[in-house]
Amino acid sequence: MPRKRSFFTSNPYLSQASDESKDPSSSSAAAADTTPTKRKPARTATTKNSLRRVAIIAQQPKRSSPSSQAITPSAAAPATGDPSTVVSAVCIAEGFHMPTVLEILSSHGFSIDPDGTGFDANEVVHARAVNGGDIFVFPSGTLVTWSLPPDVVARQLLRATEDLHPPNLREAEDLDFTTDPSREASVLKGDLVVLGTRREHAADGGGDRLDTTLAQIAFSSGLARSTKLAVLETALTSYFESTRAIPALLSRGAGVPLSRRFILQKTGELLSLRARLNHYSELTDALPDIFWDSRSELGLEGYYEQVGRALDVNVRIRALNQKMDYANEIATVLREMSSEQHGTRLEWIIIALIAVEVIFEVRRIVLEKMLEREEERKAQAVVA
Repeated sequence: MPRKRSFFTSNPYLSQASDESKDPSSSSAAAADTTPTKRKPARTATTKNSLRRVAIIAQQPKRSSPSSQAITPSAAAPATGDPSTVVSAVCIAEGFHMPTVLEILSSHGFSIDPDGTGFDANEVVHARAVNGGDIFVFPSGTLVTWSLPPDVVARQLLRATEDLHPPNLREAEDLDFTTDPSREASVLKGDLVVLGTRREHAADGGGDRLDTTLAQIAFSSGLARSTKLAVLETALTSYFESTRAIPALLSRGAGVPLSRRFILQKTGELLSLRARLNHYSELTDALPDIFWDSRSELGLEGYYEQVGRALDVNVRIRALNQKMDYANEIATVLREMSSEQHGTRLEWIIIALIAVEVIFEVRRIVLEKMLEREEERKAQAVVA
């Protein structure tokens, strides 16, 4: 039986977490302390789905793809028997506080930016474990691991999250990867990332991992973009579930018994989703800012675009915007109905006030007439 690797031997805590995973009883006890999760099935040669199929399934209301599904941090474990050949992306929050990320990873013994990429910590944080596995943390709330189980890393970074996603909105993607010392450039073939490492193994002994690491960052950024988009897709699906009965009620000509607060809440949710997609992130950008100053011969833009094409990211963004347009139509109808109901209510209030004023005026006139008659009777009595 092959020996199971331990990836987190750089510190006692993570080593303990790895040891616990070897003992079923220990892992069961540990699972009791976390939110119950749905494990992803193992990826085998007969069950592996292509990335394009994953992307298509990702657009469906019910997400059942083994490569992209709602998870909790502990469900982000690699989906193959050998995690040393898996790259996994997990989106667990709206964002990360990057200084805290640096503090956490440094305190657990990871080497920070070991290859000297020079990227600002607010753009991406690169850390490496003692086994050579890599962690890339993006400020968008997504972390990507190469040859490392992401569940342990995700648990450690929970303290650095900003606006932590609920378990049903957390998303994960994974790919297989390998290295090829005969290649200089890297490439994505189907759902396999091939890292060209010829420069690492230069004959003159002067090779380094910088170019390979930059390629990993490009692939990781593309994969992180897909998981971030999947979070918005899941959120929009939940939005439609909460409003699915409204079109049926309108088609029957029935009134919609919804409060003004509910309508405003749903309008705000929709505006927030659209802003998160189009304004508050780099999801719709052709290329992230971190690659603008990279050397063109590295081809980082090409690696990023390969992942985007394989996962149909641009198609999914267009589809998501179209769905939001439809949702906005429903929200517009609800707002108009709410405004109409509010206007009708104001009209009835005005009518009631006018009616009260008329009643008081009639009462005043009647009292005046009665008073005049009483005075006339008194005057006649005096004359008589």
